[in-house]
Amino acid sequence: MTFESGAIPLSSIPGPFDLQATLESGQSYLWDRADGRMYESMDVYGGDAWYETVVPPVDGVTDEDVVVRVRQRDGDLLWEATTDPVPLLTHLLRLDDDLDAIYAATPDDDLIERAYDAYRGMRLVRDPPFPCLVSFICSAQMRVSRIHGMQMALASEFGTHHEVDGETFEAFPTPAQLAAQSEDDLRDLKLGYRAPYVQRTAAMVADGEAHPREAVGRDYEDAREHLTQFVGVGDKVADCVLLFSLGYLEAVPLDTWIQSAIAEHFPECDRGNYTETSRALRERLGGEYAGYAQTYLFYYLRARGDD
Repeated sequence: MTFESGAIPLSSIPGPFDLQATLESGQSYLWDRADGRMYESMDVYGGDAWYETVVPPVDGVTDEDVVVRVRQRDGDLLWEATTDPVPLLTHLLRLDDDLDAIYAATPDDDLIERAYDAYRGMRLVRDPPFPCLVSFICSAQMRVSRIHGMQMALASEFGTHHEVDGETFEAFPTPAQLAAQSEDDLRDLKLGYRAPYVQRTAAMVADGEAHPREAVGRDYEDAREHLTQFVGVGDKVADCVLLFSLGYLEAVPLDTWIQSAIAEHFPECDRGNYTETSRALRERLGGEYAGYAQTYLFYYLRARGDD
């Protein structure tokens, strides 16, 4: 295979765009920096590194693996890919979201405004469902750099390798490829207690028992409940998959940073349990696009802490 190349003028998309903030904000663990410095710096605004990934078939967009890398420079999103990736990048990076309208739809709040100002242009991602599901199963009690390292190791050890212009690019394993591994194989990659969760969830998908994309079309809270059938998936992981893969922009994953924000800034939203607290915070953050505000808050608070 060989690379094609081109550019998307950032003036052609609605609202601002920051590639580095989008890909290094803890939403996706499926991209890597070509310079090997993924997640090294919390000062994310304005970077121009190359980012690369192998995208599996995406319904309605592509029916084959696509190797793609992108870079933001001089008002363009530069790309190199094994096929024209513009529709795929629009899908993955939500380039069609009207970010200014989303900002405007969020209720006035000083903390949220500071987060928006700090990372203006950060968009939500739309990762492929199965790799996203596995990524967040691996995320429990882990730093973002270690979660990312796990996904890269899974791709290197068990995924399909693609040769493009003399370079090797490693795809995230398919459900069948992961289901074929033993728990010990996965523990060898430092997955720890998450190993059986990943293996059993992969088997569920590979065997046709369930697939995360089947949550699409359900009402939000029903979709969240549907995803908890997968081994190792609770409400928070389910919310992450809904938000960062399946297009539920109202989802507000309640992780440690957001729980701290609730305690300090939105105490009226604490209802004593996940469902009611999530519902109250979702309303406080504006409903339809609450997941955008949540992600900016998460990244803003994490960048000021130790991660």
